[in-house]
Amino acid sequence: MSRLIPFLSLGLALAALPSLAQQRPAQPAQPPTQAAGPRQLGTFRDWTAATYQENGQKICYAFTRASKTEPNRQVVVLTVTHRPGGRDAVAISAGYAYPRNAAVTLAIVQTNLPFYTGGNSAFARDGAAAVAAMRGSNRATARGPGAGGRGTVIDEFSLTGFAAAHDTISRECPARK
Repeated sequence: MSRLIPFLSLGLALAALPSLAQQRPAQPAQPPTQAAGPRQLGTFRDWTAATYQENGQKICYAFTRASKTEPNRQVVVLTVTHRPGGRDAVAISAGYAYPRNAAVTLAIVQTNLPFYTGGNSAFARDGAAAVAAMRGSNRATARGPGAGGRGTVIDEFSLTGFAAAHDTISRECPARK
C-alpha cells in the first residue's frame, strides 16, 4: 500500500501543473512553497487510510488494491473519500477507460450496487448504501465492460479492515453539522 502513496503524490503534483504554469514566478526573496503530499493515517489489514490538502480543504480517503483482476491489470483500486462537500464517495479506478455510459456493478454478499462511469473510474450511485454493505462484509466483486467494450472485467477486493479504515477517515474528517 505504501507504494501507492508516492504514485498518488505524483498524480496530485501533475494535476497542479496547469495552474502553476499560469502563475507568475515567485519573487527571489520569497521561496516557492510546495503543497504537502498525502499523509498516511494508518494501515488496517488490507486497507490504508490517508489525508491530503486540496485547495486548502482537508480530504480523507481509504483505499485498497484489487486482490484479483480478470483480465490481469496492475493498478485497480477501490476508494472511499470524504470531502467537505460530500461523504462516502465510493470509486473504482479500473486502470483503463470505460466505454461511454458503461454499467458497472459492485456485488457485496447479496447486494448488487450500481455504479456510473467517467473515464477510467466508476462511481457508486449511492455511496452511503455502498459503505453500509462494505462494512458488513469481507469481499466485494466489481463487474463491468472491458476496454473498448470488449468482454467483461471482474475485479475482487478484500474488505478486511475496511470498517477500521472508514472509522479513521470519519474521525479525521468529521461530518459538518
